[in-house]
Amino acid sequence: MILSCQNINKAFHEKQVFKNCSFHIEDHEKAAIVGINGAGKTTLLRILVGELDPDSGQVIFGKDRSYGYLAQNAESNSENTIYDELLEVKRDVIRLEEKIRSCELEMKHVQGEALTALMEQYALYTHQFEQADGYSYKSEITGVLKGLGFTEEEFTKKASTLSGGQKTRVALGKLLLRKPDLIILDEPTNHLDMSSIAWLETYLLNYKGAVLIVSHDRYFLDKIANKIIEIDSTEVSVFHGNYSDYAVKKEQLRAARWNAYMNQQQEIRHQEAVIEKLRSFNREKSIRRAESREKMLQKIDVLEKPSETRADMRMELTPRIISGNDCLQVEGLAKAFGPEKLFDNLFFSLKRGEHVAIIGDNGTGKTTLLKIINGLVEQDAGEIKLGSKVHIGYYDQEHHVLHPDKTLFEEISDAYPTLTNTEIRNVLAAFLFTGDDVFKQIKMLSGGERGRVSLAKLMLSEANFLILDEPTNHLDIMSKEILEDAINSYSGTVLYVSHDRYFINRTASRILELENGAFTGYLGNYDYYLEKKAETTLSSPETGGTLPSRNATLPWSASNATPGINEGAIRSGGESSLKQDWQSQKEALAAQRKKENALKRCEAEIERLEKRSAEIDEEMTRPDVCTNVARLQELTKEKEGLEEALLLQMEEWEGLSE
Repeated sequence: MILSCQNINKAFHEKQVFKNCSFHIEDHEKAAIVGINGAGKTTLLRILVGELDPDSGQVIFGKDRSYGYLAQNAESNSENTIYDELLEVKRDVIRLEEKIRSCELEMKHVQGEALTALMEQYALYTHQFEQADGYSYKSEITGVLKGLGFTEEEFTKKASTLSGGQKTRVALGKLLLRKPDLIILDEPTNHLDMSSIAWLETYLLNYKGAVLIVSHDRYFLDKIANKIIEIDSTEVSVFHGNYSDYAVKKEQLRAARWNAYMNQQQEIRHQEAVIEKLRSFNREKSIRRAESREKMLQKIDVLEKPSETRADMRMELTPRIISGNDCLQVEGLAKAFGPEKLFDNLFFSLKRGEHVAIIGDNGTGKTTLLKIINGLVEQDAGEIKLGSKVHIGYYDQEHHVLHPDKTLFEEISDAYPTLTNTEIRNVLAAFLFTGDDVFKQIKMLSGGERGRVSLAKLMLSEANFLILDEPTNHLDIMSKEILEDAINSYSGTVLYVSHDRYFINRTASRILELENGAFTGYLGNYDYYLEKKAETTLSSPETGGTLPSRNATLPWSASNATPGINEGAIRSGGESSLKQDWQSQKEALAAQRKKENALKRCEAEIERLEKRSAEIDEEMTRPDVCTNVARLQELTKEKEGLEEALLLQMEEWEGLSE
């Protein structure tokens, strides 16, 4: 066991956050804490790491167990470069390396017992260095930085000059390199793009220690978690399995509780009716029987009414009028900021009723593209054509469409002056703003609250073309599910940018990937995109193929797509060419097998080199060898050669693995 929480209670100003919270984390376990915003997830993490004291209960860590904690907005403000900041984590390994080099230099100048003692010290340092993965620490740092989305050009930037999100990524990198027994992460995916999130998933899945995560990213939780710890209305429950397993079990429990409550209420009403009937008889015997039943009724432990799932927040998106069949046509679009070109000669179109997601790494221009379509940013070249009777509703991830000095009530009433006070209050109540909340200023709201206000305005707009920029940012899981249901039942057209893969999976009928300044289209949801992306990668020239596989991706740029030709026509042409060139795929598979065989040979060579290195270490400790200077020098030279060869083999293995 790494961590045990026993009967933890916590309240703020008489508001109970959770009570009798108990759970434990075992070795190698990957657990997630879930709950709505304000449920107490971050509070619980702060209690675990000692930043907050519980009102009662205790937190117990296993003996000699270490942990690392990453807060939501953890920052690194050092004057070091990004690379040097992560290098600090390996300071002990660097010192060992310096000691080994020092021993090697000193061996040339000592003999006899001094040399023997020095060789023993050298063998100890070398063993410790190997145990700490000393030969690969530099490549490990590079791998973590690249995995978290930093380019090699950025390695030399000072940590103090980075944005808040970049500083959080540096702090995350340092934590991962420390390799504690338990990693505790609070919303680790907030500042990562899709590629970095996928890398972090793989890293945490293969991590030898335990992981405890707070996250609203359901796709991430499905990949990582094998235990879900839920905080719901001060109660803490533990579910085994990933997020999808938890969601099914949670619904089953909710249904069972609701049925039990309804059955008990029915029985209570029945008993009350019987008691009333017995009393109406107005006979001594019947009155005694009524009193007896009344006493029994009073002894019943009445169940509380279960809260209906997502009953508080309500959202319905309804277009006021129907647009033409052609909703949007983008032709030859180009945009650059100074020397940085985002995209050039971009083509794509949307039909009425399509729900299309734009994905891509940070900095590729996704948000800029939405702003251009919405008329907030001017394009450098190209044309945007809106279809007949198209009315846009825009959701801005930074909520610039909201006025910070206005109250919630003023924000709605000024935008929709025909609404009555009661109607405005009802709309705000549907998004969980009640009582005096409606008189709060926008600037005083949290990110999640601003998101709900923006969604309220979006619902009132009655637009038939929704343009959404990261609509799930700052929303809890329950609010995301409500938005998903609203979009799925929406009859208008939707174009959105999102990093939330679970949200994309549930709402997208088509995906456009913005990469290297051009679009690639996929007819399907996120799982379909992953499947086709993998097939395309397998059959790309880099892996020996020359053509995409069946149902492969569809490029949407001027270089390889003609305006006016629809996606179905391109797919038909692709399938036809595939039938004519099956030999290319055969060659691609052969090349893939060749690489797999090379990987196996590389692994075998690494095993041989490590085995020989261990044999040398053992031989150096033998009494007859310790006193033989010539033999020691011979073994040391062979050891250095092995280390160099091992490093080369590891670099080759890393390249083949990718």
